[in-house]
Amino acid sequence: MMRVFWDAAVELDPATAALDEGARFAICSPPALRDCFESSGMEAIEVRALDCQMVFADFDDYWNPFFGGQAPAPAYQMSLAEAKRARLRELIRSRLPAGKSGEIRMMSRAWAVKGRAAR
Repeated sequence: MMRVFWDAAVELDPATAALDEGARFAICSPPALRDCFESSGMEAIEVRALDCQMVFADFDDYWNPFFGGQAPAPAYQMSLAEAKRARLRELIRSRLPAGKSGEIRMMSRAWAVKGRAAR
């Protein structure tokens, strides 16, 4: 969900790359999570992906949460003039895989990490 948003935003305005959560929050990658746990003295560290399918009824179901203004992507979207917001919306719409009835299905991934305190 967020990757599609930021890829489109950066394409339209390369300066927004500095706002992209994927780049800003490096801790959200498997190597960084492992390093964080190792540096704190944890043992038996496991990092794994948690994948789930997201289903949106239609494009509006995907797009409307970005009007809340909370978090980097919605805040960025809300900061745009209407013409720029419309360009971003249409670029994202063109990239989302809509089914026959308009539903959008995509995979979402989060990273989980666990470890055991050193003895």
